[in-house]
Amino acid sequence: MADNQGGKHVLCVGAAVLDTLFRVHDMPKGEGKVLPYEMLQIAEGMASSAAYAVHRMGGRASLWGAVGDDETGSRILRDLSESGINTSGMTVATGARSALSTIIIDNRGERLIVPFYDHRLHEKKRSCTPQDIAPFDAVLVDVRWPELALDVLKVARTLGKPAILDGDVAPVEILEKLAPAASHIVFSEPAAARLTGLETVKDMLPVLHARYPETFIAVTAGPAGCWWTEPNDPTVHFQETMSIEAVDTLAAGDIFHGTFALAMAERMESRAAIRLSSVAAALKCTVFGGRAGAPTREETEDAMRQWQERDGEPALRAS
Repeated sequence: MADNQGGKHVLCVGAAVLDTLFRVHDMPKGEGKVLPYEMLQIAEGMASSAAYAVHRMGGRASLWGAVGDDETGSRILRDLSESGINTSGMTVATGARSALSTIIIDNRGERLIVPFYDHRLHEKKRSCTPQDIAPFDAVLVDVRWPELALDVLKVARTLGKPAILDGDVAPVEILEKLAPAASHIVFSEPAAARLTGLETVKDMLPVLHARYPETFIAVTAGPAGCWWTEPNDPTVHFQETMSIEAVDTLAAGDIFHGTFALAMAERMESRAAIRLSSVAAALKCTVFGGRAGAPTREETEDAMRQWQERDGEPALRAS
């Protein structure tokens, strides 16, 4: 496992899943047999893929999540460890089945996901004390283990560390439970729509900012770009993203979140962090294989320079 000793250390908390990816020409409709032309099995999930992004971008990544005491769990831990992620803080839940997912990806990069999560994975919560969180420069949590995620966010905030929530689609009560504890929230467009009841991202930001005025709030909208507000400032900012031909959008949001968390650990200015994260997510979409397509820091910065040289300064404005 690569150590990345010089990089900032980010703790990621949440999903660890063994995904089976099938690549097909067209998304199946109705009954019948579908023959994929490519497949891959890989351990990922929101927090796991974000941790891999931290590692690829030059940081140190640790993962707190849960697997079952089965062969799948052993494979998940081995795969993630070999990918440069510190899994020593993972929970092995006795009698539980590890999470599995089957994912179909078509030639346009869109996907159909069929996940399985055993509720017994999260029955016993690990400890989370200031001593546990002290070694980390930032924390990033997803919505899959909300009880542990809430503890991690609260402790990180008391220590003055960036406490980042991956606000993906989840029951509204979970998002409402976690959001007030975070210093930074990056919502997906569907999750923000569910929380606000609105359809346009630009309209969602004032509502979210009013609800959490002291929190950095961002909403990502894939190829449409990213909107955000700064703490205690209702101004809505926008960053377009790099134009690419999508091959596989799986884990793109996770790569964004992991890159953003590392940027916050590095105390990067939020505008630059959004741009770096957007380019990393776009590059990921050009490669089949979920998190396996996560770019390195050098690849991301090179692509960003080429984008700026080709198209001029990427749009970065207040509205």
